[in-house]
Amino acid sequence: MSDEIDLDRMFAEMDAAASRAERTLDGRFGSIYRELRGLSPEEINDITPDTTDQKEYERMIALVQEATDQNISQAQLVERIREMGDVAKKIADRVTSLSNLI
Repeated sequence: MSDEIDLDRMFAEMDAAASRAERTLDGRFGSIYRELRGLSPEEINDITPDTTDQKEYERMIALVQEATDQNISQAQLVERIREMGDVAKKIADRVTSLSNLI
């Protein structure tokens, strides 16, 4: 097993992530994505006393990106957030674009 880092692969993955973020920003859920990205780590950690908040936050970011890529409806996005559970709902409450929908 090699300890060498495959820089070409790493840069390709970074480019793909940047492209996905750009598509999301320009897509129908761009305002939700911007607001989610605007939440500070402290805001996320204040939601519940355990350590799952940051993981749920990252899952929500991925969900919004996926929703953009798959062109799902706002109602479907809201339903998927609800299915994620209480922490996701509490995070959504901090996002103006989502707080009235959850």
